[in-house]
Amino acid sequence: MSISYPRQSARTRRFTLGVPRAFQIAPDGTRAIFLRTRAGDDPVTCLWTLGTGTGEERLVADPAALDVPGEENLPAEERARRERAREQAGGIVGYATDREMRQAVFTLGGRLYVADLDGGPVRELPAQAPVFDPRPDPAGRRVAYVSGRTLRVIEMDGSDDRAVVQPESEQISYGLAEFVAAEEMNRMRGHWWSPDGSTLLVARVDETPVQRWHIADPANPDRTPAEIAYPAAGTPNAIVSLVLLKLDGGRTGVAWDRGEFPYVVTASWDRHALLIVVQPRDQRSQRVLRVDPSNGETSLVHNEHDPVWTDIVPGLPAHTGTGELVWVTEDRETDTRRITIGGKPVTPGGLQVRSILGVEGESILFTASEEPTEVHLYSFDAGEVVRLTEGQGVFGGVRAAGVTVVTGSRLDRPGTEVEVREPSGIHPVASLAETPVITPQVELLRAGDREIRTAVVLPTGWKPGDGRLPVLMDPYGGPHAQRVLAVQRAYCEAQWLADQGFAVVIADGRGTPGRGPVWDRAVRGDFVEPVLEDQITALIEAARVHPAALDLDRVGIRGWSFGGWLAALAVLRRPDVFHAGIAGAPVTDWRLYDTHYTERYLGHPDEEPEAYAANSLIEMAGGLERPLMIIHGLADDNVVAAHTLRLSSALLAAGRPHTVLPLSGVTHMTPQEVVAENLLLIQVEYLKSALAR
Repeated sequence: MSISYPRQSARTRRFTLGVPRAFQIAPDGTRAIFLRTRAGDDPVTCLWTLGTGTGEERLVADPAALDVPGEENLPAEERARRERAREQAGGIVGYATDREMRQAVFTLGGRLYVADLDGGPVRELPAQAPVFDPRPDPAGRRVAYVSGRTLRVIEMDGSDDRAVVQPESEQISYGLAEFVAAEEMNRMRGHWWSPDGSTLLVARVDETPVQRWHIADPANPDRTPAEIAYPAAGTPNAIVSLVLLKLDGGRTGVAWDRGEFPYVVTASWDRHALLIVVQPRDQRSQRVLRVDPSNGETSLVHNEHDPVWTDIVPGLPAHTGTGELVWVTEDRETDTRRITIGGKPVTPGGLQVRSILGVEGESILFTASEEPTEVHLYSFDAGEVVRLTEGQGVFGGVRAAGVTVVTGSRLDRPGTEVEVREPSGIHPVASLAETPVITPQVELLRAGDREIRTAVVLPTGWKPGDGRLPVLMDPYGGPHAQRVLAVQRAYCEAQWLADQGFAVVIADGRGTPGRGPVWDRAVRGDFVEPVLEDQITALIEAARVHPAALDLDRVGIRGWSFGGWLAALAVLRRPDVFHAGIAGAPVTDWRLYDTHYTERYLGHPDEEPEAYAANSLIEMAGGLERPLMIIHGLADDNVVAAHTLRLSSALLAAGRPHTVLPLSGVTHMTPQEVVAENLLLIQVEYLKSALAR
């Protein structure tokens, strides 16, 4: 029996199951460690190793073979981390190793396990449950982990499990990342080992000043609402400090101007130095500080400043083998993000650096874009930048000891390809992901003077003379996410939507990644005008290229999160262009979204209240003239359901008909198989009805 695309997409978690990921390479280059489920519809992730010289794989740890509780016993901290990381699978979804990668530790059901990567057994350590974020010391002698809000250490033989520090109150934690660090800074961790394993750098998070919100489950009124500490724009953040904790009981605070620089972006502790990166609340600078582990004093290594905001680049800070600082700076003359070593640019203007993947000796592995729809893997070696990947696609990788793991997804073929490149040859790593039952046919355009990257997908087999089609705009359209990429799998859903009788148009306008600092900053203080203008420009260009296909008298728009805000904005502000909208988990009032994200773009609400009013959908509610469906998960702790409820109330007060679809028990993600499938079907039926002639 054939399977429908919506069901297949939901069952395979959008074809992410079965894809090998989270690679690490041993320092001697003999093996790689990675995660992968055992099939394309299996949500349970296993731990594997691969011999780099032979390509031989070995299953190290399979949760199904271990006597562990189910996913329902996950600690709250792990559920929150998975939500922040948009993790869709279960099982072993993260691991950490010692320096030589002889042992790996991970959690299952809140319990702690250690795997011998040399072929020994998987053992459970009698740590205090629930266990969260375990990390072995570099020598592999012991494991640091968090239980509740307490940082603990246990010896690798299972002895001497003890608390390293005790929280002073229920509002204080040691070793955890606060909400905005995990959601907006991509810092999921809160503790770091020293290279010699004698000391831990630990984040102390005091949530006392943070306002409390309550996420209720209206479908089950007998359940107590979940209380969360949510720092909405303009309200107090958690107070984050850093302490150095010695295993012998010594404690030293790290000293810097926390009043001026309250955000801890990240930390890095290698043989050269302990570095931390801090940010002021307005995010217009980032300071790299060297910490003296003996007394906690700090000294300035680098100050990155921008009059609008500074960007956090993954993989920083780092040191070369000779101890020089590796950083990414924004070159205003060339409008380019460039790698610097010791303050000197080493990558050319026009090559937009995306992330630092690793530094080994004087060699740097990184990703970057010349064309924003493509992300390639590059290496800086001996003063030369070399591109390691070819063709249209999005690539990544890791490298150590002359071995490089390259991952890539391409426009001309489905799925993700992984290969190990080492001196004696290339070995593929099997992806067990399912092949989509649908093959997208996408056309990439450049719209208008700004050359807005735009994708157009028409129904399979459509030809001129078949009649013009209603148009479905399907954007994200905002910071941090691109939809128009040279990846075939990215357009499977668009192709399925097109096959239901639409011309689908996707556009990445100003504010989306990959085009350089000026492009990013064009939305400062104003999401509405530039974002909406660029979507309309893309729509007009798509209709110019395909005049026989696109019916501009029937244009719908749908989106999720920022894209949901954009979809609702489109029908509210430009009903002359957009005739129906579906807004999923939209941010309707930016005062209800978090500090770090919102204040970067709109400023502090006390200082720039006009920016918040101008970007609020609630302020525009009275202007609704077109059909609008709003969808929201009632368990969403990122964009809380209050956004939708307040917009709905404002629409009702203005006498504007609309539809609200609440999703009981659903968070900001919609991984549940039946929910994900039926959401697509419901949206199609709604749009067909709303755009019917």
